[in-house]
Amino acid sequence: MPAIEVKPGIYWIGVNDRTTDLFEGLWPITQEGVSYNAYIVKGEKSALIDMAKDFKADELLDQIAQIIDPAELDYIIVNHMEPDHTGVMRTFRRVAPNVKLVGTAKAADMITSYYGIEDGIQIVQDGETLDLGGPVLKFVATPFVHWPETMMTYEVSQKVLFSCDGFGGYGALQGVIFDEQCTSLDFYEKEALRYYVNIVALYPKPVLKAIDKLADVPIDVVAPSHGLIWRKNPERIVELYKKWANYAQSSGDPGVTLIYGTMYGNTEHMVEAVAEGVARAGLPVDIFDVRHTHASYILPYLYTRRGVLVGAPTYEGGIFPPMMDMLNMAKGKRIMGRKTAYFGSYGWSGGARRDFNKFVEDLRWDVFDVWEFKGAPTLELLNKGEELGYRFAESLKEA
Repeated sequence: MPAIEVKPGIYWIGVNDRTTDLFEGLWPITQEGVSYNAYIVKGEKSALIDMAKDFKADELLDQIAQIIDPAELDYIIVNHMEPDHTGVMRTFRRVAPNVKLVGTAKAADMITSYYGIEDGIQIVQDGETLDLGGPVLKFVATPFVHWPETMMTYEVSQKVLFSCDGFGGYGALQGVIFDEQCTSLDFYEKEALRYYVNIVALYPKPVLKAIDKLADVPIDVVAPSHGLIWRKNPERIVELYKKWANYAQSSGDPGVTLIYGTMYGNTEHMVEAVAEGVARAGLPVDIFDVRHTHASYILPYLYTRRGVLVGAPTYEGGIFPPMMDMLNMAKGKRIMGRKTAYFGSYGWSGGARRDFNKFVEDLRWDVFDVWEFKGAPTLELLNKGEELGYRFAESLKEA
């Protein structure tokens, strides 16, 4: 995509990444892709805000060259030091050896530790400004959204917030960069939620603190480092992030996430009966096989839904290992305070329920029922499973 004017003198010069399979080496984006949004703010002096991964250096330089000779850049604003933002830093210092790198004190330390650069670094404080001779950049410290050195940059005259990872999302840009031009907002909002839960959810208090800090700042454009630029309705993505951050203090919306694993199909057979019971009670239920669905896609449902049904067989005296991995991920993301029930098949002795009970104790989940059955489910057991799903869903409605 060519450089695009966001506001007079402010340009998007970002790049799409459709080749990386795992964001942060962990979260799948093979199908969705991701954008690395970078921006040029041009006055008497010029500033580049954010960069990209190292293998995008040539493409990013070509984008910048549409607006300004990269060698003539005066400043690079380092909102965040993660290498998907800064991987091209050494290349840029070679191209523009006199450019100033601008960031927080913690960012300056990371610049040295990551890239061996010690000179030409300008440390800025929270609330400090940088006059580009026309445009004025104001720096807003937002630690742990989502690293300790992170800041946002606000262009004062045109009210553009360069929000870094805050208010960002997965999804390569599909020919347009602005919310008002996008015909698939549902996709980007869903991917913003997945991104939030995967990347930012561990830090709800810093997110809410940052939103409160910006409450009285007039914002015409939210320009994050990943995903859509919100120009028509910038408050939309801010409100979504606020809603998602508040889930950490709530029990979630009425609805059920049913996660399961199965060895030979016995537990899977019961899944269908349990789900039928939930549906009969009139609550939404989303079903995920933890063997085949990456945790990245399951976590948003666990994070936003009140009810969690866990179906897993006993394996070597404990819970089925892929389910253990999924529950560990939920624990790592501190998805606390949900209501849950367990069911699963065993061969000659149970044991999965013991692991389940330990996990949910750590997660402070309220256990509605724990039920193991031997071998394959009979019609009588399937009816019991359907009743379990119904009673569980009704208990969520009562809550």
